[in-house]
Amino acid sequence: MVKGDNCPYHGIMKVLVVEDDSETAAYVARGLKEQGHGVEVAADGRDGLFLALDQSFDVIVMDRMVPGMDGLSVIKSLRAGGVETPVIFLTALGGVGDRVEGLEAGADDYLVKPFSFSELNARVNALGRRAPLREQATAVIRLGALELNRLQRSAKVGDRSLDLKPKEFQLLEYLMLNADRVVTRTMLLEHVWDFHFDPKTTIVETHISRIRAKLEACGEEAPTIHTVRGAGYMLNAD
Repeated sequence: MVKGDNCPYHGIMKVLVVEDDSETAAYVARGLKEQGHGVEVAADGRDGLFLALDQSFDVIVMDRMVPGMDGLSVIKSLRAGGVETPVIFLTALGGVGDRVEGLEAGADDYLVKPFSFSELNARVNALGRRAPLREQATAVIRLGALELNRLQRSAKVGDRSLDLKPKEFQLLEYLMLNADRVVTRTMLLEHVWDFHFDPKTTIVETHISRIRAKLEACGEEAPTIHTVRGAGYMLNAD
């Protein structure tokens, strides 16, 4: 049903899991709690909707095929009620049409079963930060000596400019917005290239390598892109 291996957790959030399969619900809840999250579980769509409207959550993990009220209807009701809590569908419905339908209903992300908990955890972490980041009005973001100007589309480490191609800039921007957190290859494909499938190329690895080399050329004050085995990448200012 699920494939294991946790990835490091870097923040505390309150998560609602709406899942009628008791084994999957217990597995997800246990994994999230081990990462430090507070977790509420609902086995019915109507119960999930009630909890989401009654309490404040950072992220909702939602199965599409739940009794009482299906996942799509729950999300539509939440959005119609002005609830903007980020939602990730965790479901066995993995067709392109299913994904499109889920995202258009108001979901923020979509993960198909069977799944790796490390990827689910990374996506939950990313979604939990998404709303605050959307509200962040500053044009300049910084991580240690690295500075990114999002209006001028320029970057520098200290006084040294970084010559970045457009996709390299987008990738570095995404890593900076998720600094000190694991970002998976799938997340980069979706958020930087807008690929909702695996193109079976080394496009991510190639761009990471180029950015890493450019940062290293700026000396020890530059942040480091770490490869987290079996999980993805992490940018930090060590």
